[in-house]
Amino acid sequence: MQDYYKMRGLRQSLISKLRSKGIRDERILSAFWDIPRHYFIDKEFAHLAYEDIAFPIDSEQTISQPFTVATQTVLLDIKENDKVLEIGTGSGFQAAVLAYLGAKVYTIERQEKLFKKTHTLLKSIGYERIRTLLGDGYEGSPRFAPFDKIIVTAGANNVPIKLIEQLKEGGVMVIPVGVGDVKKMWKITKIHGSKLKREIHGDFSFVPFLEGVNSL
Repeated sequence: MQDYYKMRGLRQSLISKLRSKGIRDERILSAFWDIPRHYFIDKEFAHLAYEDIAFPIDSEQTISQPFTVATQTVLLDIKENDKVLEIGTGSGFQAAVLAYLGAKVYTIERQEKLFKKTHTLLKSIGYERIRTLLGDGYEGSPRFAPFDKIIVTAGANNVPIKLIEQLKEGGVMVIPVGVGDVKKMWKITKIHGSKLKREIHGDFSFVPFLEGVNSL
């Protein structure tokens, strides 16, 4: 894969847009500069990679709007060596951003076709340490739990209890929740046992969070 001068110019423009929308974390903005988003979109649509929009990918999924990716990442407040579970690998861009920030990333995809494509892509561009898993996001990953942070990149009608159980005390989950196409972005902090703190951070659109695995 190649990164062109034109793409770097478009990427800089996107970063300026993210700044104008309130994204101030320089580490996250650096991730958007250093990780070419067009690698995660089919070549014929590469020129759209740096628009601040969601875009369709395989298996009726989308690569999230850059502002959404940045916002969820800000809310997670990634620290070096945080153990992070991502529900909904999709294109792999969000996982790459988390890994760039120093997280140990475990990411689950329910669509087998997309899982295989993204697994191959992440390895080919140098993200061998991201652990890609094929599975049901509602089940989380008990094998690798507990996690410091959990991020859900699909719109949920409710918060799966199994994900809460796999979060460390003091850990944070960022998940879009609500009925309908537009969800509220929840930041949930696990205080102690079953005691949780919830904060709400605006409206966002996502593909639905579905149970099960869609095998080839």
